[in-house]
Amino acid sequence: MAALTLWGRRSSFNVQKVAWLIGELAIDHQHIEAGGSFGGLDSAEFTAMNPHRKVPVIRDGDAVVWESHTILRYLAARYARDRFWHPDPAKRALAEQWMDWSQTALQPAFLNGIFWGYYRTPAAQRDTAAIEASLERCNACMRKLDRQLDGSRYLLGEEFSLADIPAGCNLFRYFNLDITRPDLPNVTAWYARLSERPAYREHVMLPFDDLFGRLQY
Repeated sequence: MAALTLWGRRSSFNVQKVAWLIGELAIDHQHIEAGGSFGGLDSAEFTAMNPHRKVPVIRDGDAVVWESHTILRYLAARYARDRFWHPDPAKRALAEQWMDWSQTALQPAFLNGIFWGYYRTPAAQRDTAAIEASLERCNACMRKLDRQLDGSRYLLGEEFSLADIPAGCNLFRYFNLDITRPDLPNVTAWYARLSERPAYREHVMLPFDDLFGRLQY
């Protein structure tokens, strides 16, 4: 049995971040579908691992870790110190600040405001004004990414890093929704590069049409 186990439904945005990094690092693991229609979050076993009863959760030997970005940091420190986890805190912070920005600015605007507010909400229940405001905030975030990527292949330069995962995880859905997008040549090129990565194709570029107009998981 693999030492590492990941719990979470594959269509979950936060689970996809973790699965993508696991794929990049080629970590032998077991993936247990949990949450939504798979259930299991209210069990005593799962609650003992995460009292908040949310996914993703990983167990790695005796270590249990929850919260997607905490898991990303754990996996980077545990399995990829030379590649994704720099010993210099100042250099680690270059990636971590983009990770936290993605979680506090981009993800609320896109995932919560647009993907949920527009795509997953039945048409009759949509709040058009709120959706338009979210789209404006989302596109402002995308323009910031476009400026950051000017002259670079990835967010921190020429090499793929931990910074690319939280923000990059949004792009497959962002570019496949019927929404108005600004001209984003650098983000578009970055998305094309990410799309060439096997782990991104396997864990992020997953069909989501079954979620259209469906508020339940």
